[in-house]
Amino acid sequence: MAAGNVNPFNLSDSEEEAEQRPNETVDTERSPSDGAPGPPPGNPFSPPADAEPPALLLSSNRTSPSVEGISVSAAATAAMAGGAETRVSVDVIAAQLLRDQYIITALEFHTELLEAGRELPRLRDYFSNPGNFERQSGTPPASKDQVLGPGGPLNRAGSISTLDSLDFARYSDDGNRESDERVAVLEFELRKARETIQALRANLTQAAEREVPSQERKNFKSSPEIQEPIRPLEKRALNFLVNEYLLKNEYKLSAITFSDENDDQDFELWDDVGLNIPKPPDLLQLYRNCGTALPSPRETVDVAVGVDLGELPGNYITQDPPKKPDLSQQQQTEVVQELEYQISLLNSEKQSLAEQIKKLQSEIQTLKRSVSSPPPASLDLGSQATSTPPAATSVTDPLPVPPTDNGQYLDIRGVSEPENNPEPPSAQNTPHPHPQSHGKLKSRPPVKFDQPNRKLSPAFQEALLSFCRMSSDSRLGAEVSRIADSEESVMLMLGRCLPHIVPNVLLAKREELIPLILCTACLHPEPKERDQLLHILFNLIKRPDDEQRQMILTGCVAFARHVGPTRVEAELLPQCWEQINHKYPERRLLVAESCGALAPYLPKEIRSSLVLSMLQQMLTEDKADMVREAVVKSLGIIMGYIDDPDKYSQGFELMLLSLGDPSERVVSAIHQVFIPAFAAWTTELGTLHSALIPSLLARIEKLLTHGEHGLDEHKLHMFLSALQSLIPPLFAVVLQNAPFTSRAKLHGDIPPIEVTRFPRPASPLQDVATIIGSREMLSALLLLYDYQLEHEGTTGWDSLLWVVNQLLPQLIEIVGRINVSSSTCVHEFSRFFWRLCRTFGKIFTNTKVKPQFQEILRLSEENVDATTGNGILTKATVPIYATGVLTCYNQEEDRKLLVGFLEDVMTTLSLSHAPLDSLKASFVELGANPVYHEMLLTVLWYGVVHTSALVRCTAARMFELLVKGVNETLVAQRVVPALITLSSDPEISVRISTIPAFGTIMETVTQKELLERVKMQLASFLEDPQYQDQHSLHMEIIRTFGRVGPNAEPRFRDEFVLPHLHKLALANNSQTVESKRIDIATQLFEAYSALSCCFISEELMVNHFLPGLRCLRADMEQLSPEHEVILSSMIKECEIKVENRGIGDAQGSVSIASSLVGEDAKTKFLSKMGQLTTSGAMLANVFQRKK
Repeated sequence: MAAGNVNPFNLSDSEEEAEQRPNETVDTERSPSDGAPGPPPGNPFSPPADAEPPALLLSSNRTSPSVEGISVSAAATAAMAGGAETRVSVDVIAAQLLRDQYIITALEFHTELLEAGRELPRLRDYFSNPGNFERQSGTPPASKDQVLGPGGPLNRAGSISTLDSLDFARYSDDGNRESDERVAVLEFELRKARETIQALRANLTQAAEREVPSQERKNFKSSPEIQEPIRPLEKRALNFLVNEYLLKNEYKLSAITFSDENDDQDFELWDDVGLNIPKPPDLLQLYRNCGTALPSPRETVDVAVGVDLGELPGNYITQDPPKKPDLSQQQQTEVVQELEYQISLLNSEKQSLAEQIKKLQSEIQTLKRSVSSPPPASLDLGSQATSTPPAATSVTDPLPVPPTDNGQYLDIRGVSEPENNPEPPSAQNTPHPHPQSHGKLKSRPPVKFDQPNRKLSPAFQEALLSFCRMSSDSRLGAEVSRIADSEESVMLMLGRCLPHIVPNVLLAKREELIPLILCTACLHPEPKERDQLLHILFNLIKRPDDEQRQMILTGCVAFARHVGPTRVEAELLPQCWEQINHKYPERRLLVAESCGALAPYLPKEIRSSLVLSMLQQMLTEDKADMVREAVVKSLGIIMGYIDDPDKYSQGFELMLLSLGDPSERVVSAIHQVFIPAFAAWTTELGTLHSALIPSLLARIEKLLTHGEHGLDEHKLHMFLSALQSLIPPLFAVVLQNAPFTSRAKLHGDIPPIEVTRFPRPASPLQDVATIIGSREMLSALLLLYDYQLEHEGTTGWDSLLWVVNQLLPQLIEIVGRINVSSSTCVHEFSRFFWRLCRTFGKIFTNTKVKPQFQEILRLSEENVDATTGNGILTKATVPIYATGVLTCYNQEEDRKLLVGFLEDVMTTLSLSHAPLDSLKASFVELGANPVYHEMLLTVLWYGVVHTSALVRCTAARMFELLVKGVNETLVAQRVVPALITLSSDPEISVRISTIPAFGTIMETVTQKELLERVKMQLASFLEDPQYQDQHSLHMEIIRTFGRVGPNAEPRFRDEFVLPHLHKLALANNSQTVESKRIDIATQLFEAYSALSCCFISEELMVNHFLPGLRCLRADMEQLSPEHEVILSSMIKECEIKVENRGIGDAQGSVSIASSLVGEDAKTKFLSKMGQLTTSGAMLANVFQRKK
């Protein structure tokens, strides 16, 4: 080795000493050996032949030769032989002291060097490494090698400290001693360190015990096809490298999972792998070097830990080194290899630096040649004081240029340099070790400037330009002074600048930064910078509105399309996960919407596991309605892309959970997005008609079975609405699996689909044309569908046969179990059957649905006896069939069928004396739609002219239900004439049945003519002598007055209702039949209680209201003393109010209800009410008419 090569051990004790000895070479430090083979040239520390077996001494940051060095005396002799000017380096002396284990002497030597201000790195590193002083528990060393070896144990005091923790004042003669607490702390630290070392040694021992025996290792080597099993130490080392690779490349989720699966290993600390185990290069470096020659074992030794050569683990030696008879010669060869390797590294580094300097100088030369005016050089004012002339620049002292981001920036702060500056010789013809650094520079045409014909010195030019007051000391100045010259450098610059730009932009305009942030995040080479930019994107706006969220989502989708699923999972999903519990609902809303928008661009495993779990958590925990609504929509999108059949049950539970949400907007979203998407998936799985719909029907049946004491109408609505949303996909399945599907052709004359053919869908996803694919295809299938049903039948059509033979009978059976008095349930099932029939078409309704209902209902006038099985006519089947099936189509024959059905039901129920609840439910449901008013009046007129008085009575009572929804014109033209006709019916029961309808007209109609006609008819009932003894008629009139009086026109109430109630109360005093008297008194009590809420004039109060109350009190004194107490209180309060009124306040009115609000009156009234001992029904009716 040439003497001029770089010394890898840096043996000069200081830079000053190196400058004093510029011509000194390592040859002058060589020790002569008499008769012994000399060391190789250039190696000052090669041992003589008779040296002891060496040990390897390693310090914290540099490598020492692992051989016995020359003695101090020999070094001195060599120094004297070399001449007076040559002296031994202090580093050589320090190395010899450490090798010979003169530790105290070395410490004194180190202390003197420190006091002289000439710290020696070798001694500093040795005494700062606690591993050099640890005492190993066990037997004392048995050999000289163990005692003297630098890696062996060193006996010392129990509280000895390393040099780092040494307080020199503590040991000096004139220094102040530290307190005993300091000693206790140091001893505690020492104990903890020893415990750590013992644990590591135990770990190493355990690993060594489990090592594969040598015989098995020989078998593996002799049979290359058999792979040697992995050792525990190798496994822990590989685990550490894999985890390190995952973290460096931003695979955060994978790293977390990997760490959880290896919970017995600490991935934060390499020392956890094993004791004194050097850390190998990372996986990337191992991969790049896998094709090159393997380094020697010494090349893999970590210079931070002291180990003996024999202690190196076997897995770091890939081949057994050849055994040499002369161990000393072997060690010499290894040291030579070590030195050559270190020298080659330094040479490579030197060549790299020289090449970089050459590149930079070449760029400066190019710029200077293209400048025609004084170049804007050396604009960095802060570096002028230390700038050196260009001629002084050399290879070892490169130009002080700023970081260049892989050489892709043009720095306008470059130092001016003469054009004839020669390039360093060492940089000539040297291959660049990292050609990719400058490989992306784009070729640009040189920019030319006019050069002045001046001869100013560069220093003068530099000083002159310093007055331009251009600063690049700050971060922003540094960025401005550098101009990016490639795409990558632009991305690097944006990555540095955007975090400083975003906080200074107005919140209302920050969405303008989204394209810039996304482009930078897509193209930036650094994972950490990309993560920071995406974090800025999701935190760009504190509370983003709809438009801003749409912009961010659009950007996220564009980012996902550009980078692919792996980076979306690694970079975008963590940002969503971080904000899943953000305090602002707008940010959580952004997360929910992002999960849906990114679903098509995620790996399918993540889509059906992590994202689904995130959305499920937000659905169950988030309190904001708008967030849950977005979650449901995103879940719908997930259902459109999921392909794991095992997730069906989870999707079904999510559907039920969303349907039960208290927010209407969430329920609307489930019907618009989630259910159609979920149904599409179940269609592909083949479970729509085999699992999904039967599951909902089973839940409805369970509700009806357990709802005998009160049906949960909310849950019934929830399940039935879900079934209703499944009708379009069910019909699509029927079309797509029909026998004619293969014959459907799009070409030819295909008629358009009628606008009213299908019910209006709740969303485009429920449109049958969207599910099928196009309106043209749907039109072609519908033609074949109608033809098949009408002419060819359903043979072999499994999907339609399931609807006809299983779905419809089960639905009709469920309908028969519904309580007909529940208008909500009747309405829900009516709408369901209406949508089902409209979707499946008129032919299907007429040939498949109506026959099944008609078979159940068995309508015929002969079967008028309830014992013959017509109990079904009193169930909800009647109103649901009438309003859900017969109203689907509005043509003449359809209307005739509906009218005939209602007439038959009315006749059958009337003649069989059955309850009229089913008929009333039909009239209420149909009467809500004005389209059916004329038809219902036609049905009732049929009853008016019927020969049976029972049917006429039923018709009269049905008018009461119809009057409230019919306009006054129809009331005047159709209702009142029919009622007046019935009011003159020969049967008194028919006439009495018209009274509630007349009362309802008085309550709802405002035309004076109509009111007068009704008043005249009611007056005839009250004043005609033939009705004086009609107890039922009087009961019905009083009940009607109490019901309609508070809401009737005031003039009708004042002039008709109150006077006639007074007359009836007075007449009841003389009633001799006690049962009739108590019935009338009870009805009068309820009527007066309801009318007490109204405003009554003083005249009416004195003339009719109070007298009527007194008459009623007279009856109650004998019949019901409890009611008499309440009546007395009411009379007293009315009298007080009348007495307190002034004569001039005659036109004012008094409200009995307001008078009862006073605390005294209320207390008295409630106390009297509490004394009542009558039945609960009578008590409940006391104030039920108040409105």
